[in-house]
Amino acid sequence: MRIKPLLAATWVNIGLLFVTTAHAQNSNTIMVQVNKPVAEVQPAMWGVFFEDINLGADGGIYAELVKNRSFEFYQPLMGWKVTQSKFNEGSVLVMNRAEKNTANPRFIRITKDAAADTLSITNEGFRGMGIKKGLRYDFSVAYRQPAAGLTVLVELVSMAGKIIGGTTITPVVTANEVWSKAAASFTATDTSLKATLHIRFEGTGKIDLDMISLFPEDTWKKRPGGMRADMIQLLADMKPGFIRFPGGCVVEGHELSTRYQWKKTIGPVEDRQLSINRWNSEFAHRPTPDYYQTFGLGFFEYFQLAEDIGASPLPILNCGMACQFNTAEVIPIDQLDPYVQDALDLIEFANGDVSTQWGKVRAHMGHSATFNLKMMGVGNENWGPQYVERLKIFSKAIKARYPDFKLVNSSGTDPNGERFDYLNSELRKMNADIIDEHYYRRPEWFLANAARYDNYPRNASKIFAGEYAAQSDHTVSIENKNNTETAIAEAAFMTGLERNAAVVNMASYAPLFAHIDGWQWTPDLIWVNNLQSYGTPNYYVQKLFSTNKGTNVVPALMDGKSISGQDSIYVSAVIDKNTGDVIVKLVNACDNPVSKIIELSGAKKFSETATLTLLKSNAAGDVNSFVHPDAVSPVTSATPVKGNKIAAVLPANSFSVYRVGMK
Repeated sequence: MRIKPLLAATWVNIGLLFVTTAHAQNSNTIMVQVNKPVAEVQPAMWGVFFEDINLGADGGIYAELVKNRSFEFYQPLMGWKVTQSKFNEGSVLVMNRAEKNTANPRFIRITKDAAADTLSITNEGFRGMGIKKGLRYDFSVAYRQPAAGLTVLVELVSMAGKIIGGTTITPVVTANEVWSKAAASFTATDTSLKATLHIRFEGTGKIDLDMISLFPEDTWKKRPGGMRADMIQLLADMKPGFIRFPGGCVVEGHELSTRYQWKKTIGPVEDRQLSINRWNSEFAHRPTPDYYQTFGLGFFEYFQLAEDIGASPLPILNCGMACQFNTAEVIPIDQLDPYVQDALDLIEFANGDVSTQWGKVRAHMGHSATFNLKMMGVGNENWGPQYVERLKIFSKAIKARYPDFKLVNSSGTDPNGERFDYLNSELRKMNADIIDEHYYRRPEWFLANAARYDNYPRNASKIFAGEYAAQSDHTVSIENKNNTETAIAEAAFMTGLERNAAVVNMASYAPLFAHIDGWQWTPDLIWVNNLQSYGTPNYYVQKLFSTNKGTNVVPALMDGKSISGQDSIYVSAVIDKNTGDVIVKLVNACDNPVSKIIELSGAKKFSETATLTLLKSNAAGDVNSFVHPDAVSPVTSATPVKGNKIAAVLPANSFSVYRVGMK
């Protein structure tokens, strides 16, 4: 955040606000009662929702640079190009050993008969490979070679056709069909946004290749085969209370055969069974036929990521239903047991002692301590009686073994309507722990619904605002923008979520990531290319709420009422018992500046200076970009506190966070 010097003149400039009439005092004063907490803010209140959409995992946070590294795509050589000076039938063959290895059946066989001929394969990466000058790159390949004769030359080639790094591998002879692994590292000599990996074969002979891989050294926490550090850092900077994974519609799959199955995503990466991504062919206007899930980023890595960034893990599991927008396939009730067992086994994988079956698996993967899993989602955005029927079976089985474990339940696709009303009623009859509500709507909806939870029952099922994003155009439109207008509308809505923390226990924006050359859905919180990433104005709204979470909601009233749109102003306030601060969040959603007095009461003394963090821009349509990643970003300054009053000037279309120490 940028820091501005103290603007002492602020108080003088709006001193005329302090008029003596009772009417003016009430209509211009926001009363914050710091000694009257009305609800606890849950530690997991503000979180993030990850789904492998928009190249979020492969080509995104999973730092692997080689696409289709084990040749398991529907078209086995998709992403690869074969080049040879003299065409020889069978010089590159795709071999299938499905009867021996169902998880990773394919590999390629290279045969080169004449030393004078040239033969090479080139991988295009995920819309190219982002390569950084001076960075080390780690290449590896599984191979078997019956006799010596071939040398493998590995080269990175820039967009301009220049070799910008490489290494040479001389495979050894492997006997009895045994696979071996070769690894080598090299340093890039230049930067390229969209490089390719070129592998040349010199000499003569035959060699089998599988799991061709290239990773940068600068992964998150420098873990080999790990995650892209700049993207994870943006999440860590938010200090999220939870991370929901792995989705999203990918949990359901287009049909049940392509649903997300967590047990296929753990263990050695070469044994993890690839699956087509549900977003592969979802939108005709954004086709992505090369979109698969390799599961190098699997459930172990998700749990590890949650631990790394201090977030509670929230896995979502399939409930025996495929996506109802696609096939609406369901597993018969009498065949549901394996799905339920997967849920029970996941809890054991996360929390079980190392002596248990699945706790032992976790320990073998390098994490003997438990992951402290406390909650799980059963189904994603499912609906109808068929969902309720299956949910009851899951709930009974899980609660019987883990009575304190919390379950997140779907309320469908929309925040109102017949589908929502049915599920909301049924889930409350079941005394559901947490009901997951989703809202993809225009900014006007978010402003109008800031008071949505004011009259929800305080002592019943809790709410997870699991997916929301203001749509600048309309849902599923390719014209949606992450601009100031949508961010401010979301901030206004979030003041209502925070004010109703007695009801709303968690909230997360969705989707999280989008690759500029590989997205299917807009808007999205964070945008990336192969080398850069930036947060949108919406990202900064989420970050400001999460890093100013507080511990308890306190009243913030104007004319004796909570503030949800009066004068286009939206307000919530919390205290933080850990820091001794009061935090007041104010949104001005109109096109004109507004001046208010914040009057604090209930403490012996307040600091003489408040910290103001302000998010605003010159126009409602302003956006961030790779060229100007901080165009709309928070600015922090100091502002005076006169006794117990703050003179607040709220710019047009702005979000202000005031933080004041108290004793």
